[in-house]
Amino acid sequence: MTITNPSRIHPAAKMHAEELAEGKISRREFLTRATALGVTTAAAYNMIGATPAEAGGHAKMGGTIRYQMEVRGLKEPRVYDWPQIANLMRGNFEYLVEYNNDGSVRGMLLESWDVSDDAKTVVLNVRTGVMWDDGTELTAEDVARNIAGWCEKDVEGNSMAGRMNTLIDPDTNVAIEGAIEVVDSHTVRLNLPKPDITIMVGMADYPAAIIPADFDADDIINSQGTGPFKLMELEVGVKARLERKPDHTWWGTEIYGGPFLDAIEYIDYGTDPSAFLAAFDAEEIDSLYESVGEFIDVMDSLELERSEVVTGATMVIRTNQATEVDGKAIYADKRVRQAFALSVNNDVVLELGYGNRGVPAENHHVAPVHPEYAELPKPEYNPEKALALMEEAGMADFEHELISIDDDWRKNSTDAAAAMMRDAGLNIKRTILPGSTFWNDWAKYPFSSTSWNHRPLGVQVLALAYRSGEAWNESAFSNAEFDSLLGEGLSIADADARREVMAKIQMVMQEEGVIVQPYWRSLYNHSRPGWVGTGIHISYEHHHYKWAMAA
Repeated sequence: MTITNPSRIHPAAKMHAEELAEGKISRREFLTRATALGVTTAAAYNMIGATPAEAGGHAKMGGTIRYQMEVRGLKEPRVYDWPQIANLMRGNFEYLVEYNNDGSVRGMLLESWDVSDDAKTVVLNVRTGVMWDDGTELTAEDVARNIAGWCEKDVEGNSMAGRMNTLIDPDTNVAIEGAIEVVDSHTVRLNLPKPDITIMVGMADYPAAIIPADFDADDIINSQGTGPFKLMELEVGVKARLERKPDHTWWGTEIYGGPFLDAIEYIDYGTDPSAFLAAFDAEEIDSLYESVGEFIDVMDSLELERSEVVTGATMVIRTNQATEVDGKAIYADKRVRQAFALSVNNDVVLELGYGNRGVPAENHHVAPVHPEYAELPKPEYNPEKALALMEEAGMADFEHELISIDDDWRKNSTDAAAAMMRDAGLNIKRTILPGSTFWNDWAKYPFSSTSWNHRPLGVQVLALAYRSGEAWNESAFSNAEFDSLLGEGLSIADADARREVMAKIQMVMQEEGVIVQPYWRSLYNHSRPGWVGTGIHISYEHHHYKWAMAA
């Protein structure tokens, strides 16, 4: 039995359509909210009298694309910490739902889902006819097993526990008994103790890949999946190759089309954009993972096709508040953290580090594209006050080592911030690490810059990155007031009501000096003419079944 009503429109979705009509939210915000509640993409567009955009061009079968991307080592999906890792296995390990650039969340391994009016019950309808490579069918048991695995909070690096936090028993750090219920062979019911508006969008995030019961973390490359591609070759830091599975009948062909390509080759050219340019010039690649900085204009001049998307992607400069030097937690003192924020003019970092291809941020990690964003006064830039606070904290002579990766935009942005800190009289040492070194310990550095991807909801980002005890809480921020307000915000479906709580949350972030956050990024990539579907995704996801040579 399938316990849902496909024609049902959640009352909150109707409310969001009215908000769009009144100009309170954008189309993308409406689509994210409505589809996350179980409204199909087609129905959501129909509610606002619009039509989904079709992919440009016509696809043909066959061909191999050569794609520039860092090739990183594999690990089990729930501990993925970079989208590049997920992209290597995305053609094999599939997802319950998929997030797209228009803001919609659409079913993949889920045919549909239904959220109760009080947002405390979520019914997941598993798609029928989806087969693992061994010929057995994907079932509700598979889905329930994966969700239970996501809830295992004690697994080191398991960021999915942050996304599934509402389902987790705080006394046992595993799923609450009865919270994940297998109703029948293709139906799972989630029984939440309290509303959580981020559950479905969390299932679209890149660590949420669905893996089989016999998954072997020591032999990931040979693991069976449900997708149409298999990773055939992997040389970390050099290259990887995915090939379409022979004689594989993919469940999605009749619904979404594809797959079209015979193979996908990822080639690692490091982090220097000049190497990407040289690869295009030598006709070694067909598409870029991302185009950055001054190289965007250079790539344009080569008559390559550019794609662009406005996002909630960003970079933060953060301290780790648990860091100890000679037994003293040097960054637990908020005066030190506030000094860093006061010494940096975010507008200048946007100009020098990212060529003004974005908008200034406000040191709280909630973006104007997030539906619950609350506009606050611009962060204060006051170098004199910054030095006074550092002196008051007794840290004026301490040398702060600010670490970044060696790529173009993050290095340049961190350089610009460090220069302003020094101009304010703060003692700053810069350390630049190659990607292969930086990625290993990104969450552990005492003082560093980190890039963060776009996510649909502001509360979703804050729960992942700043809630006490989360795997990705690289700042080691732990604040009872923040956690309480965030818990309240996660339960409020109405964006206007949630915005009132968010204003308080954003002010806590600013007052505590948790991060220096210079800007929000527009994202770009370039491809050779003649390719379909290879434009940049808002969250860097590679939907391989959409990629093709133009007919």
